[in-house]
Amino acid sequence: MTLDRRSFLLGSAASLALLPAARLGAAGPVALARQVAAPGLSANVEIVDDPYGVPHIRARSIPDAFFGQGYVVARDRLFQIDLSHRRELGRLAEAFGPAFADHDAAARLFLFRGDLEAELARVPPNILACARSYVAGINARIDEVLADPALLPLEYRILGVSPMKWDVREMVLARGEGFGSVGDEVRRARLAAMGLLELDAIVAPLHPSWPLTVPEGLDAAAVSEADLGVLNLGGLPFGSLVPADASAAAAEARANAGSNAWTVGPGRTATGRPILANDPHLGIGSFDPRHVAHLTAPGLDVIGGGAPGLPGIMQGHTDRFAFGRTNFHIDQEDLFVLELHPDDPERYRHEGGWRSFERVEVSIPVKGAPPRAATLRYAAQGPVVSHDPARHRASALAAIDLQPGASGAFAMIAINLARDWADLHRSAFAFHPSPTNFHYADVDGNHGWQAIGFVPVRRRGDGLLPAPGDGRYDWTGVRDFRALPSDYNPAKGWFASANQNNLPDGWPRDRIPAFSFKEPYRYQRIADVLSAQPRHRLEDSVALQHDTLSTPARQLIALPPAHGSAGAEPALAMLRSWDGRLDAGSGAAALFEILWRELGARMLAAIVPERARALVDEISPSVLLGLLAFPDRRLGADPEAARDALFDAALAAAWASAQRQLGPDPAAWRWGTLHQVRIRHPLSRIPAIAAAFPPIEGEGSGGDNFTVMARWLRGSGGWQVGGGASYLQVIDVGAWDNSLMLNFPGQSNDPRLPYYRDQYGHWIAGEMQPMLFSRGAVDAHAVGRTLLRA
Repeated sequence: MTLDRRSFLLGSAASLALLPAARLGAAGPVALARQVAAPGLSANVEIVDDPYGVPHIRARSIPDAFFGQGYVVARDRLFQIDLSHRRELGRLAEAFGPAFADHDAAARLFLFRGDLEAELARVPPNILACARSYVAGINARIDEVLADPALLPLEYRILGVSPMKWDVREMVLARGEGFGSVGDEVRRARLAAMGLLELDAIVAPLHPSWPLTVPEGLDAAAVSEADLGVLNLGGLPFGSLVPADASAAAAEARANAGSNAWTVGPGRTATGRPILANDPHLGIGSFDPRHVAHLTAPGLDVIGGGAPGLPGIMQGHTDRFAFGRTNFHIDQEDLFVLELHPDDPERYRHEGGWRSFERVEVSIPVKGAPPRAATLRYAAQGPVVSHDPARHRASALAAIDLQPGASGAFAMIAINLARDWADLHRSAFAFHPSPTNFHYADVDGNHGWQAIGFVPVRRRGDGLLPAPGDGRYDWTGVRDFRALPSDYNPAKGWFASANQNNLPDGWPRDRIPAFSFKEPYRYQRIADVLSAQPRHRLEDSVALQHDTLSTPARQLIALPPAHGSAGAEPALAMLRSWDGRLDAGSGAAALFEILWRELGARMLAAIVPERARALVDEISPSVLLGLLAFPDRRLGADPEAARDALFDAALAAAWASAQRQLGPDPAAWRWGTLHQVRIRHPLSRIPAIAAAFPPIEGEGSGGDNFTVMARWLRGSGGWQVGGGASYLQVIDVGAWDNSLMLNFPGQSNDPRLPYYRDQYGHWIAGEMQPMLFSRGAVDAHAVGRTLLRA
């Protein structure tokens, strides 16, 4: 999520512009444009900006390079990182008013409760020094804009607030609250209470397959959405400051978030050098979730995309190896149901007795109002998210993020400082708690994959439904990456991950980390392409990242009957001649997407009882395609006839819907007309924000949730792009200047700057841009230089 501001174009005489007069191909060095005093550096740091808005940071020590990264991310994204930091720390109400106090209380509930100094002591001194410097760089930029209010990003002037200074201890304190899997647990319990637990396989089939059972001692009939408590607060907040659909957009991002990544070994590339490609799939429509930077110092040379506010580079390359990532799957959260003492709601049943909650009283500062008092409770398992004395019931959340040693704030630094595969295992992966497929390729021709992340060890149970909180199902510890699979120099010469179940055959049943792996459609397409290319090239990886062939579409168009009713026949005729590619310019692709939605809704109505439809409100593509190909008794006494009637009615309805939405002439239909790409400021409901930050829009996209070029659909019945690969990289390992990237829509969110939307058109067209790396290449195309003076 993003926002940025290039201070040097805000019209201040104190900071001269880094004029973007030179574009790629311009010759000669660019003179120093501005100097900034930056106390805290050990020596001066030079920042060279290239034509794509990428800052190349040149320092004399590694910590100073991270100082430079903190400075440039604050230069480019100050409001973005400030808003996120306030949210995580529970400090929004002091800036924005009473509507945010409940959210602040919830955020504070999920702050780390252990010994902060002990947590920092776990971090090697060289890594901690880099984190401290990154924070100091952010604060240096904040000092600069506070000293000259003309440099403040426009949001601060409009909202009447100021940026908040950072402290490295807050990186350990803030652990986030993105706890999505417990909602699935509640859904399953409610279905079990109806006697319909098998219906969960319609909305979320388990990968790998696993029998669902209700934990012994759980009263499934008593489980409700109320047990999620503060986890159901929704977006920030339900008022004028944030779009009303913010929580829905966040849920979409959690449901669809994934990525593609692959490495191709030197024996299968045209150059004899490895290739690594990666495109993380994140929400699209608001702040840009990646900021690209290049950090250099003696012993450090790393470039790529980082998460604004997190030190280091998440995907990119050093001078020794390239690295990328996709989501691995580890179930890292459990919801526990607690029985309260009938006479004392501050005690709960645990380990055969009654145990008192740990209570913390907090006072939340509120702008324009008295402080808000809140009581935070903690059980043996973790924060108490719901406390209902009237029902003698509470619920607590166990989450990996809240465990000692589970801060991910230092993981990227450790990865960036590593020198090779062995060093990553020795010095970096143990600091990475979040579930990740880590991809690697080095200048010596090696390539590999390691699943990393922390896995909870449960005393009993599988974590798929809420569990009784009496101690029988408590966690007893965690395992790290050493308990997860890996592959180094795979025999087939390539390795890919696309969030599919990639546990090796024969993986022990008692060590399955999750059952939520994604449908394998993207992976299957990637595997088909890579296995058919014995001499893979950079341009092949670029083409694959933008591949729109839909496996579900191919499977679907093979199923319809040869003839349909009068209303269905035009749709059948169009789909018969279609190649299954979801190109933006395809009319058949638009018809397919409308038909897919029609089929899903009709199939749900046919197989899900009315009383369960609020819980089973979508259908997995594999389930839908399976029922269409092999109808069963769920469709009635004559399944095939019911399937044929359903299919025909959906075809006719889809054709009529396409005519309404796209016009009467099918030759003019285009998927991109519906599948529009629109980016707006997250506070655009405020008129002054909307006026200052016009939306970035005007183009449509191909792809959908299941194509390699992932462009998932925004919810609420619309067709707009809700997410996908906003950052892409294809890396020629060892010949680094050949590497390519895109960061959509640009490095900056200031509409007055050239980097606000300069990558929008390139992203729509699939046109990758150079990833300049060598000193000579960067200097030859520099458009501006800044000196941070120690």
